[in-house]
Amino acid sequence: MLSPHELTTLMLVNGGHDQPQLDCAELDSLRRQQLITLHQPGTDFQQARMTDRGARLLDAVVRMR
Repeated sequence: MLSPHELTTLMLVNGGHDQPQLDCAELDSLRRQQLITLHQPGTDFQQARMTDRGARLLDAVVRMR
């Protein structure tokens, strides 16, 4: 079960928002749950990318609305 903060972070990752402002604790939790991956594309910060599992979870949440 995701916390509201984790769910919001997952939505922000999906939307491609300014990721350096994302909370590291939520990113780490989402990474441990295999909902995102973290990459360092030659910059000073890690870029989060949604995994297939994260996309499926987010799709399920959207369908529940």
